[in-house]
Amino acid sequence: MLVAVDIGNTNIVLGFLDGDDIAGTYRITTKADHTSDEYGLMITDFLRLSGFRPDDVEDVIIASVVPKVMHSFRASIVKFLGIDPMIVGPGVRSGINIRLDDPKSLGADCLADCAGAYYVYGGPVLVADFGTATTFNYVDARGTITCGLIEPGIRTAAAALWSGTAQLPEVEITRPDSILAKGTQTAMQAGLYYGFLGSIERTIEQFHAEIGEDFKVVATGGLGRVFMDDTDLIDVYDPDLIFKGMALIHARNA
Repeated sequence: MLVAVDIGNTNIVLGFLDGDDIAGTYRITTKADHTSDEYGLMITDFLRLSGFRPDDVEDVIIASVVPKVMHSFRASIVKFLGIDPMIVGPGVRSGINIRLDDPKSLGADCLADCAGAYYVYGGPVLVADFGTATTFNYVDARGTITCGLIEPGIRTAAAALWSGTAQLPEVEITRPDSILAKGTQTAMQAGLYYGFLGSIERTIEQFHAEIGEDFKVVATGGLGRVFMDDTDLIDVYDPDLIFKGMALIHARNA
């Protein structure tokens, strides 16, 4: 079994890949002060919940955008699983070319997303990841990332709204029943939801206008599912896209 780990700014997400099947996914809050022992205990507990033992793990691959977490997390893999994990980054073959001004600046999560989208759904493809930041990356028909866009994620925008104002409360991010809100909480929910939905659609439309060719739009990330029912501009929502991409990258390097 392969363990794929996505270390993001908000959560660390683990995927247990048993052949072509994803046998389980688990989330840990990203905290720089967790020790390697704490991470190791969480990982082994999650393995047991999925019916596995540490000895069942053949390899581990990590895509991280949080460098300060890497030392303790990597140490936990070495200590508890006896494996030196593969790290998605420079020198690792992904099957994807990167034609950006600074290829090394592309996040490991974006690279894994793009590999998964291109090799599972084909290209050209626009890959949208709705996380702490929302990213769009375009992969052409030859498997080359040629351009991208980064904007605040909806949770990031929401946190700025209620932390920067004296009287606006923290609210759940959800699809409102109506945009015709009659209270502060529902007004905030409607504003966040429809404002972000409008941003998504305008961004995709602008990519279509400037690229000038047809492409698929594949979305992933925790909040991508929330918007799928209200737009026709996203073709596929795949919550496990990064794990599929990491499995493909692992197969090219193992």
